[in-house]
Amino acid sequence: MKSVSDKITLNLDNDTEVSVKGYIAPIEYTHYNFHVKWDALANLRVTVPEKHYPASIFCDFLPKHPISVGDVWEIEQAGVLELLKQLHPEPNLDMHLDAGDSCGLWACLRGYDNQLADIQFRIHAEFKLKDGWYTPSQFQGNLVVDRSKGNIRFFRMHVPKGLINFDVNWHTSEAGYNNNELAWYTDMGYCPQMELWTNNDGNTQNIEFVESITKEKALQNLILRFYRSEQINWVKLEEALEMAIAQQKPVHAISINGPLADESC
Repeated sequence: MKSVSDKITLNLDNDTEVSVKGYIAPIEYTHYNFHVKWDALANLRVTVPEKHYPASIFCDFLPKHPISVGDVWEIEQAGVLELLKQLHPEPNLDMHLDAGDSCGLWACLRGYDNQLADIQFRIHAEFKLKDGWYTPSQFQGNLVVDRSKGNIRFFRMHVPKGLINFDVNWHTSEAGYNNNELAWYTDMGYCPQMELWTNNDGNTQNIEFVESITKEKALQNLILRFYRSEQINWVKLEEALEMAIAQQKPVHAISINGPLADESC
């Protein structure tokens, strides 16, 4: 168990400002071509390309109590919503679907020294479009705090790349199904860039922190807050078949159309 001396407190100087740039690239692909048929999706672009924020906005990302490396805490919503509005005017953190969608805003202390603290975070959010919803797979982020000056050294919040990294729900009669009846239709696709970031360098991988964990470990600590499926000790199919023979147990196979660990499908 860690002692109180292993814990640190993080604060910001609210008199400072942070310049944040935003970008949304044109959507490259959707399975059913909704990015061509649906104007709101075809024209999805960043609302404000660059904006200045008071440092107080980022206080919502910080813990309200002393923390140790590897600790996870819940991020407050107000500052995150304000930042997301730079991307699109109608963000939603509660997720509009009751079944299957995983809500949450969580952060983890990856490492620190006398000057810097490196925070990884993960946020699930969506955007209300005309006649529908746009749901990114996740927002993954990095916040580096200069402890000695009480300011933001680096900030980035982005949707990770992947074959599929968002899904959409479109309330329309134009999707081309069911004799063009007005209904909700779902599609999924790939957007190469949706992010908010500061210009300065956030690379802390080579810093010799007083204490640290890897970025991968921090992200794993975060994903456990969203999905129970990540608590399963997954093995490859080939290994499972070998284990089944060795242990004389049957294999129960399930086919899943989509990922278990994000909101892209």
